[in-house]
Amino acid sequence: MPDVPAKARYHHGNLRAALIDAGVELAQAGGPDAVVVREASRRVGVSHNAAYRHFPDRDTLVRAVAERSMGELAGLMEHLIDDVGREDTSVTAANLRLRATGVAYVRFALSEPGLFRTAFAVARQLQHFGPGEGTGESGLNPYELLNRQLDELVLAGGLSPERRPYADTTAWSAVHGLSMLFLEGPLRELPDAERQAALESLLDTIERGLAP
Repeated sequence: MPDVPAKARYHHGNLRAALIDAGVELAQAGGPDAVVVREASRRVGVSHNAAYRHFPDRDTLVRAVAERSMGELAGLMEHLIDDVGREDTSVTAANLRLRATGVAYVRFALSEPGLFRTAFAVARQLQHFGPGEGTGESGLNPYELLNRQLDELVLAGGLSPERRPYADTTAWSAVHGLSMLFLEGPLRELPDAERQAALESLLDTIERGLAP
């Protein structure tokens, strides 16, 4: 997102979107705890009473920012999947598209840690995202994009139907865990080259584990 003050983006009749923009800026700087309705309204240049008409409490604004964040993650996944290409239906291409979702996940965590934490704060505070929420241009959210790649891997013959159940949970858990180790755990000081090597090793392990 360009570094433009939220107030400069506010136009009459579009207050809700401007408040979400301000909330995104707050989340980028400080994660979900920094997303506060009063501060978002101050940045936009309206009274907090006006803001509360759109976001009656902090949780509703955090959820909106989390949905935007999840949509950004979905968009990055789509971009890397498109780099592989969708036309090739081979096992190799299906595995590359699956790997692209993992690369996008970790890349987003490292490049936008505040938005990454906010995206997953909602799962703890409110509820998981449902269909049509936190989506990219495809209309799919990150979890749905992961599942689509796994389903395509089954069709390509790279994953047996009997092993498809919970493959999404396994893959998601692996990349989320590595992301958190990079952000907050003992791997946070790793040089970029070693981070990349660790990610590639993890993705190799997932691919071997899913292979028939």
